[in-house]
Amino acid sequence: MKLLTYQTQNSEPRLGFIHNDKVIDMANFGDVMQFPLPSTMLGFIDMGDLIIPEIHSLMQRCDPADLIAISFAMNEIKILAPIPKPRKNIIGIGLNFTEHVAESARTLDTSKELPQQPIIFSKPPTAVTGTNTEILLNPKLTQQLDWEVELAVVIGKPGKYVDKKDALDYVFGYTVINDISARDCRRAGQWIVSKGQDTFAPMGPILVTKDEIADPHNLNLSLKVNGVEKQNSNTKFMLFNIHELIEDLSTVFTLEPGDIIATGTPAGVGAGRSPQEWLWNGDVVEATVEGIGTIVNTVKEI
Repeated sequence: MKLLTYQTQNSEPRLGFIHNDKVIDMANFGDVMQFPLPSTMLGFIDMGDLIIPEIHSLMQRCDPADLIAISFAMNEIKILAPIPKPRKNIIGIGLNFTEHVAESARTLDTSKELPQQPIIFSKPPTAVTGTNTEILLNPKLTQQLDWEVELAVVIGKPGKYVDKKDALDYVFGYTVINDISARDCRRAGQWIVSKGQDTFAPMGPILVTKDEIADPHNLNLSLKVNGVEKQNSNTKFMLFNIHELIEDLSTVFTLEPGDIIATGTPAGVGAGRSPQEWLWNGDVVEATVEGIGTIVNTVKEI
């Protein structure tokens, strides 16, 4: 399924799903089918991935005429981040593509050696923003605002000490994250000030459930700034794949439904370019992952 959190002029954020290029309100669909369904993405994830075939079954039995009153055209809604307010920090994975390790070692103070274990950092929930919103640039904090397109994994059930062979059983779906980074805000090697400022985690535009992604390790991902391509790679080049990340992370702490793992970015970030490039007021950034979509954000100086 293709799920999204949306808003109309007269509504609070609501959960919807895409059908025939229309957005159908999930809770209202449940009312029509006399099958209680939640109005939030987190509430839906909490139901587990077995709810997906149940929705498909309900759709087969539904009278299309009953969907008209609970459907919206895309231009009638505002798309928010799929999970506008995550329950916990987003889990970030640093230096997870070989060429990104190399470019970071050339221009930042990171090691040129390939990591032997995943490098883990986090971004607070307040960093989340959706597509067609602004990335806030505070020039008093940074003069080195950078981009990073990433595939994000959304966890669907609790997991502790997960064996990597079972890891995808714990995945609910996937979305896109742009891991915005202030390269001059790292403190004694710690990244959260660099990574965790408000709006530094654009996410979306939708969440695609795992049944629609045949192989998450073979997805093209790319990023443009003002229409010029800066990044272009594929998730097959991850150093630590999703199986390995979930095994490692679940050894450190319990993964829970709704947890978000940003799996790392390929080469082509601004810090790694010669000369270095940074984001400035008015720049438009487009981050794309195959099979999911594109998030578009504009930089705004504050």
